[in-house]
Amino acid sequence: MINLNLYSMRKILYIGSCVALIAFGACNKKLDQVPPSNTATNNFYTNTSDFTLAVTSAYSKLRAYPDQQLWLGEMRSDNIIIATDGNRDFQGIKNLSPNLTNTGFVVGAWDNDFSGIFNANTVLDKLVTNGKNIPDSTIRNRFGAECRFLRALYYFDLVRFYGKVPIIKSALLPADVATVPRSAVKDVYDFIVDDLQYAAANLPTTYGAADVGRATSWAAKGLLGLVYLTKSSPNYGSVEGPLLNSGEYTKAMAQFDDIITKGGFSFLADYPSIFSYTNENNAEVIFDVQFASGTNGASYPSQLVNSSYFDGFGVTNNYGNGYGSGSYNVTKNLLQSFKGSAGAAVDKRDTSSIIYLYYTGYPNTAANRDTADHFEKKYLNYAKRGTIRTDWPINFIVMRYTDVLLMKAECILRGAPGTQVYVDSVVNKVRTRAGVAPVSNVTLPMLMEERRREFVGEGLRWNDLVRSGLAVTTMNAWIASDTLGATILPMKQEYIIYPVPQAELLAKPGLYTQNPGYY
Repeated sequence: MINLNLYSMRKILYIGSCVALIAFGACNKKLDQVPPSNTATNNFYTNTSDFTLAVTSAYSKLRAYPDQQLWLGEMRSDNIIIATDGNRDFQGIKNLSPNLTNTGFVVGAWDNDFSGIFNANTVLDKLVTNGKNIPDSTIRNRFGAECRFLRALYYFDLVRFYGKVPIIKSALLPADVATVPRSAVKDVYDFIVDDLQYAAANLPTTYGAADVGRATSWAAKGLLGLVYLTKSSPNYGSVEGPLLNSGEYTKAMAQFDDIITKGGFSFLADYPSIFSYTNENNAEVIFDVQFASGTNGASYPSQLVNSSYFDGFGVTNNYGNGYGSGSYNVTKNLLQSFKGSAGAAVDKRDTSSIIYLYYTGYPNTAANRDTADHFEKKYLNYAKRGTIRTDWPINFIVMRYTDVLLMKAECILRGAPGTQVYVDSVVNKVRTRAGVAPVSNVTLPMLMEERRREFVGEGLRWNDLVRSGLAVTTMNAWIASDTLGATILPMKQEYIIYPVPQAELLAKPGLYTQNPGYY
């Protein structure tokens, strides 16, 4: 059994942010990367300890990863509907606007992921030139594998959000970066797969107490399986997005099977405990982003929380998500999904993931109790708050064991070897934990709706819709069913990806072209 119930590495991103200033120099926006050429940097990679700190710092850009999945994934999907007090960046994302090239969240995800790639590339470059300063070849290989895992994760995030992106294999001078065009999605995937195969072969299966939170070989295998699964799906017309119709479902399932049979992970019997502040790094967790209050708190638990919720605690100025007094209600369609699936029973995932009753004024009185504006609360525990809205001491789960089980079922429904009996058994295992009745003859749309309920608030819904080929039909059906056609534009196949940020198009005119459907 993998021992992940340890506190260490909770400060991994905090340490990383500090070390980055030494090992990499100042972080840069966009693709204008500055190599580590100052005296302090040249004197840094002299021993194993230096490299340990530098590799840790390569994790630092994961700090923004949860927010990216919520604002560009959960917000984009049929799970959330918003009402705001002004013109906010996320409104265009929600409303399927074609004018998003300067939207902060779209620009920020591009910048953050490429900064993470730069950090990983810098360490990889130094392993080539200074790797001899690490006497233990196993440790040296592990460092390279960690950075290649991270680089693959950042690139997979990019290819799912933007489609074609430039492949940057080393820490380049700005003048060199300006000559690198966007690569075909297939080439980006080849690069990702190569990194993940190396990572899976060279990362350990577990770590000691001092290093819990680093990527394991199981994390690499899980991500590799998801990469195969995503690229296997049929694309949306001529859109150069993340789907290639490669049909590699058997390859994907092989990765998932390895985790299921050898990984030592388990299916927790109690759904809420997966996300408990007192049960982090539990047996469900394959890879998560580590956070610790006071040094490296998380902002994501309060991102899609109605700001009026915090009014009930008298802390209006300290909490909320920082984007005004908006509300981020779960959709009527999502509520109906829970109730329609559960029948007479109550789905435990509903009550664990969505808050229905809360006070919106202080002191708490019946007149200030909100019973209509429901929102996602899966990772929210006000009693565990830090000092400000960006200081929540809870890890963000990137991949968990239940996801692997359901992705294997998806592979079978897509044509990989397996039976309908297995698919139904996995789905019913998940449903039994939720306290709802079993189903039979599960189809791909049924599986995706079950995933919707299982992973609500975890940022997976949008990518699930895109990967399943259901994004256009499902989104348009939701817009119609919730009568939102006056505010949300029709979903088009071009919108399965986001636009390239305007600053990237202007950096070297003609190097990039904009994704179709955007201006």
